[in-house]
Amino acid sequence: MQVHRDTIMFENERTWGRFVENNSTDEFHKKFDNAVDQVQKDFGKRYPMIIGGKEIFSNNEFQVRSPADKNLILGNFPIATEEDTLHAIDTAKESFSKWSLVPYQKRVQIFREIADVFSQNKFNLAAIMSFENGKNRLEAMGDLDESIDFMRFYAEQLEINEGFSKDTKSASPNEKTKSVLKPYGVWGIISPFNFPSAIAIGMTSGALITGNTAVLKPSSDAPISGFKFVESIYHKLPPAAVNFVTGAGRIVGKTILESHLVDGIAFTGSKEVGMTGYSTFVTSRPRPFISEMGGKNPAIISASSDIEKASDGVLRAAFGFSGQKCSACSRVYVQKSIANKFLERLVAKTVALKIGKPWEKDTYIGPVINDEAVKKFQKASDVAKKDGKILCGGSLVSDGQHMDGNFVMPTIVANLPKDHELIREELFLPFLCIEEFENFDEALALANKSNYGLTAGVFSQDKNEVEKFFEKIEAGVTYANRAASATTGAMVGAQPFVGWKESGISGKGAGGAYYLLQFLREQTQTRCE
Repeated sequence: MQVHRDTIMFENERTWGRFVENNSTDEFHKKFDNAVDQVQKDFGKRYPMIIGGKEIFSNNEFQVRSPADKNLILGNFPIATEEDTLHAIDTAKESFSKWSLVPYQKRVQIFREIADVFSQNKFNLAAIMSFENGKNRLEAMGDLDESIDFMRFYAEQLEINEGFSKDTKSASPNEKTKSVLKPYGVWGIISPFNFPSAIAIGMTSGALITGNTAVLKPSSDAPISGFKFVESIYHKLPPAAVNFVTGAGRIVGKTILESHLVDGIAFTGSKEVGMTGYSTFVTSRPRPFISEMGGKNPAIISASSDIEKASDGVLRAAFGFSGQKCSACSRVYVQKSIANKFLERLVAKTVALKIGKPWEKDTYIGPVINDEAVKKFQKASDVAKKDGKILCGGSLVSDGQHMDGNFVMPTIVANLPKDHELIREELFLPFLCIEEFENFDEALALANKSNYGLTAGVFSQDKNEVEKFFEKIEAGVTYANRAASATTGAMVGAQPFVGWKESGISGKGAGGAYYLLQFLREQTQTRCE
């Protein structure tokens, strides 16, 4: 039966936006406060791996502590061995023949059911995330919304495309032919700490809903959110269709990448880890490797821009979740004639941001994820003081309620030499570099002078400049005059999230119409009469 797009009912979750539209933000905060109280009852809990359809505990565990208060032990997870990981891969391989033959309509139904479960429990799940990786309550809820959107959108895409099977023209009168996209087999999913629900669920859903099986390795800094997904879905699938394996990347990740039984990898993380993993994975045979590998994302501020909108957009893009987004704005190119005025507004807004416990109502800036990130911030600040001018920030926050967390100040740096390392290298921190330009062509050249090409923004009321930006900018996700955020906040189904250059390998964006195709390979079927 032909499925028409107008019969499909995918809508973005937009939790905070809906509360705002209904003038009920107080109710949102009350629900979140209640969830914060509720989730603390599970602190210190022991969590299992999930392998072969079974929950497996271990006496060899690592602790997950909150980066906002390292005295809080959120949970204990098994440290998987190489044997554990190989067992997960083996059982996923065995399960593939069962799961791949489940009709796509059933797979669609399962993912819509899990999306509904997440929607019903999203306040608790978002509260867990605030403790787990330090996102403030609006950022955490946005992460959960995106998780739900991925499941529903990919279900819609599979349904619209009728399982990606279609008749083709016949080569001769006695032949009937069709093109069928089929799953590869076992996929290794390696997900990061910064979107522990959305990215883990988005990549794993892409593999599973298309009929592949999966072995998910979450970040050891934030494994609880990924566990909540696998815990919700695994009993609805054939045993071992999805596996959840925790532990060190040098053991679990390495074993997944080196296994000949793994048929594809979906990875989000740093360029260095991604490229090393890619090189390892494709050594023995060609296999798909879907990756998103960071960014050094620019915003261009033209003399014609609305400075209030531009400073708001840059502020939110640079310092939302403490800059720990691959889409975060980390470079700003501002036209000289308005540079002082723009920087005055941006600095004033930045120093007014509240730094605090991320689960508290008024907090904007939470912690960075771990001690390594703090050390990286200190090193970058020292370099900035030596080679440039720090306009605000540049130091740790360790007084009072901040003393047991990984808190740093949002930092803006100017007057760095051209091609300085802080302008070139991704830091994944609340660290923003400012450069001035004379004319718009110069700004575009500076913006494109990067090995990365993930997101980019422009603020200009000159239509010709905006058009030139979209024509010439070398990035996969681009925005003009977006006060909500200059470079971050892509919406599933509306703004596919895709990296160019060294920001990604596949050139197909998560949350877009072409994403699921990457988990499938084409087979032509011809029947002669």
